[in-house]
Amino acid sequence: MKKNIPVVILCGGMGTRLAEQTEVRPKPLVEIGGRPILWHIMKHYSRYGFNEFILALGYKGEMIKRYFLDFYTLRQDFTVSLDDGQVRMINENHGESWTVHLVDTGPDTLTGGRLKRLAGLLGKGAFMMTYGDGVCNVNLADLMRFHKKQRSLVTLTAVRPPSRFGALEFQGVKIAHFKEKSTLHEGWINGGFFVIEQAALDYIQDDVMWEHAPMETMTAEGKVCGYQHEGFWQCMDTARDLRYLESLWEAGQGPWKTW
Repeated sequence: MKKNIPVVILCGGMGTRLAEQTEVRPKPLVEIGGRPILWHIMKHYSRYGFNEFILALGYKGEMIKRYFLDFYTLRQDFTVSLDDGQVRMINENHGESWTVHLVDTGPDTLTGGRLKRLAGLLGKGAFMMTYGDGVCNVNLADLMRFHKKQRSLVTLTAVRPPSRFGALEFQGVKIAHFKEKSTLHEGWINGGFFVIEQAALDYIQDDVMWEHAPMETMTAEGKVCGYQHEGFWQCMDTARDLRYLESLWEAGQGPWKTW
């Protein structure tokens, strides 16, 4: 399978429901087990050979830029000459084999607008996309094979949710109904972890929510499929979610750890 497929991670939201953490850092840098949730997400993609990432930045995006600027150096042992500022590595501790593009897509831009602003970096084929605040153990190789077989414009990973989320309805593998955060349905919801064809970007006309008009229109046209994932999925919307993820990690039971 071709693995130089870019992975877009939406990292620009303010994370207001996790304000005790996000007042001082962007949500993707909130840590689980001493590592940002963003790192956990990227490790999962890397496990399946997807190593090129495009991060759509917004709120406190400069902190995410600084994290990656320091990523390699802070994992090395080195000697600093205080006379002339020269830095010499004592040894070479290899980092991750990732290429990371960091793009400021604006502090208030909506998810569809952020995605549209990345169009020039996405090449001509399919790309993957997810949110910077949720972990999952979905088999990404199977997800990609499913997408290619269905020949849809968009494949999303459908997961079993807490009841506070909206729902998806299926006809076979086609999404028959897409409604974000509805209280009228139960069953499957949009868990992120998308595979998206370039033509889907044509459905983003303005700075809109990706999950609203673009997805709803493509769904109505029968161009969206859902890969049903029965395994682990958890977002990090609230302090309660964060404590739950931390407890799993500390117990050595982080189900999203596939590496």
